Amino acid sequence: MTRIMVFGTFDMVHEGHVDFFRQARALARNPHLIVSVARDPIVMRIKGAKPRRSEKERHALLSRNTLVDEVVLGQEDGYIEHIAEAKPDIIALGYDQAGEFVDRLERDLTDAGVEAKVVRLQAFKPEQYKTSKLI
Repeated sequence: MTRIMVFGTFDMVHEGHVDFFRQARALARNPHLIVSVARDPIVMRIKGAKPRRSEKERHALLSRNTLVDEVVLGQEDGYIEHIAEAKPDIIALGYDQAGEFVDRLERDLTDAGVEAKVVRLQAFKPEQYKTSKLI
């Protein structure tokens, strides 16, 4: 089993997210997909607005998704500890994920002794399937 971890807000789950999960799962023969849901205060800080659904609602929504094997809540302060706890073999980033956590991810993983390969996934119709465009 290969543990693959992805991250996001997931205020809604649309076809772009479904493709994101499929691409992540396709990275391994026997995948175990772990989805890390951004905490409400982190979403507010990064996006400048509260998510439409609470972190508990978003967690529950993803827990019912058949492509997802495990759902965890991210940290409110920092991020590397919850990654280390999940023990991913692969971290799959979305085509548009950027910012402070992404910029220093590989360095922080190394510093924490986490040996996970970091890969960037492809966009899936971003002009159509992007949460900010669908809301």
